[in-house]
Amino acid sequence: MTPDAHIVRPSDGLKNVRYEIRGRLARRAHELARLGYEIVSLNIGNPGLFGFRTPETMRLAMIENLGESEAYCHQKGIFPAREAVVMQQQARGIEGLSAEEVFIGNGVSELIDLVLRALLNDGDEVLVPSPDYPLWTAAVNLNRGRAVHYPCRPENGFVPDPEEVAALVTRRTRAIVVINPNNPTGAVYPRAVLERLARLAEERSLVVFSDEIYDQILYEDAEFVPIATLARDTLCATLSGLSKVYRACGYRCGWVSFSGKLRTAGEYLSGVELLASLRLCSNVPAQWAVQTALGGHQSIRELTVPGGRLYESRRAIVEQIEASAFLRLHAPRGAMYAFVEVDAGKLPGFDDQQFGLDLLEQKHVLVAPGVSFNVPYRNHFRVTNLPDAATLKLVFTRIEELLAAYANGAQPGQHGRIVELPSRAG
Repeated sequence: MTPDAHIVRPSDGLKNVRYEIRGRLARRAHELARLGYEIVSLNIGNPGLFGFRTPETMRLAMIENLGESEAYCHQKGIFPAREAVVMQQQARGIEGLSAEEVFIGNGVSELIDLVLRALLNDGDEVLVPSPDYPLWTAAVNLNRGRAVHYPCRPENGFVPDPEEVAALVTRRTRAIVVINPNNPTGAVYPRAVLERLARLAEERSLVVFSDEIYDQILYEDAEFVPIATLARDTLCATLSGLSKVYRACGYRCGWVSFSGKLRTAGEYLSGVELLASLRLCSNVPAQWAVQTALGGHQSIRELTVPGGRLYESRRAIVEQIEASAFLRLHAPRGAMYAFVEVDAGKLPGFDDQQFGLDLLEQKHVLVAPGVSFNVPYRNHFRVTNLPDAATLKLVFTRIEELLAAYANGAQPGQHGRIVELPSRAG
């Protein structure tokens, strides 16, 4: 028997699955933090880690209904939560929707897996934006499909060209994913672009999966248009949840609502319900917060206007990059991220992953390299604008120092020992 005969190997299905946002760099950041180094973590949009609080009314709604939360609920979720989603969607102009077409899940992440698993057969193709939130690509691959990336080019403000998208459709294409407002770029898609994507989906009988988790996080004059108001002659699945707008990531509560051409989707929706039934139900206490969240005061708006914390943090990022000798940015119009470009003309051979490692080891700042988001280029990185403006100014000072060192001849990965910074302890 060979020495490696007893090695437990992972499934071959994981070969094309990546989630670098919580990958090698994040693990190294954890190691450094355990050694006492102060790490500024900008790799994940996790509001609770930066002092944002879930609205008190949502916490009270859960507490008051804990006695009703000890049993399994219906596999689709509790009725008040589903009905609240219906009312929100109807107020936005989405027709033909009832609570029967709404499923509550353990965050949008679980629902992405469920809706794709119920749809895909071996080799089915799904159009996914590039850059994307990498769970979409991973979930397509895990569920026997093939992710076909349509470009959202930097020179076009990360807005897709519907003609380029249409050219990628084949007889195996089953669905198109739209992430709007976009993670990682902060792009908010114009109505005209969404209309053309909706017509494409209708003409080619594609299911539309619209990830709208950042739907109310908008800056300046950005307008959010739900694609479900436009895609009416095909099946449209709208996904959202409590994590971002309501700063409740840990509640793990999301939803998907189906609209459009429902009469031809009965078997598919039964498949989604079957999968929902197999996991019994989603987290019940958090579901009681949905009605209060969607029907109550929308405090996110106070954070995204001038003087609001998210707005001012975004402004700090924009101003720091405008002053940089090496960085460029299409200012995010929504969400809670900036997808920053490094000028490859000034730094030939720049590699985003090596930069991310150097920035962590030398400057104790954790970012997500652009390649994490399924792009073919290597000169971008993503940061979140959740920290306060002062912290972000410090971060970009450190980034500029590292890039200046590159420009002056310092070799990536060869910057000497880790710089000593104050410990968390004390």
